[in-house]
Amino acid sequence: MTKTPRRVAPVIAFSFLALVQGAAPVAPAHAAPLPDPIVFVHGWNSDGSTWNTMADRFRRDGWPAERLRQWSYPTNQSNATTASRLADVVDHVRADTGAAKVDLVTHSMGGLSSRHYLKELGGDLKVDAWVSLAGPNHGTDAAYLCGGAACAEMRPVSSFLAALNSGDETPGSPRYATWRSPWDSIVKPEESVALAGALNTRASCVQHTSFPTDAAVYREVRDHVAPGGR
Repeated sequence: MTKTPRRVAPVIAFSFLALVQGAAPVAPAHAAPLPDPIVFVHGWNSDGSTWNTMADRFRRDGWPAERLRQWSYPTNQSNATTASRLADVVDHVRADTGAAKVDLVTHSMGGLSSRHYLKELGGDLKVDAWVSLAGPNHGTDAAYLCGGAACAEMRPVSSFLAALNSGDETPGSPRYATWRSPWDSIVKPEESVALAGALNTRASCVQHTSFPTDAAVYREVRDHVAPGGR
């Protein structure tokens, strides 16, 4: 039986011809997609430097530096105010990068303002993946030890949390994920972190302030926010 000769794919043939003629080779037809930009949201009494270690790891794993935003904000203001400012930051990052959506990676109280943004300010349409590291999503008694609007909102009986957790705790299409630890001495009980409808992970032996620097937590967060992540 005579085999039909295989045709050389046009792009391969053209690439070979270009090499022979000294021209630049044709680029692959399907380049790997760029990852979503990441906006990092720190917690109470902190700033964007919280994320130095994690951002460095993302860069080493291929995230372009211009797609990593370590945002800082005043932590004594209401989480609703922070959410409105976060909305502006997300819009600026999308405009600067041309990305349709961003990922939000949050630590501690940063989970609350970002959730308010998703639920009340239309952020669920602009966010692909959301991460809460040790977030007091259902409150923490530690918030009775500090003052100001933000601390009052972190208390388990606050009207802010009651509204935030009413109805669907993970609204819209973002991929929600939380990480908690039995070693967390700030957010107690640890179950406060978990959300209905989220991918909830229990990290072992991680202190509250160590979540942004823990290597194992980073790898799981990276896999969650990566293109095609879980």
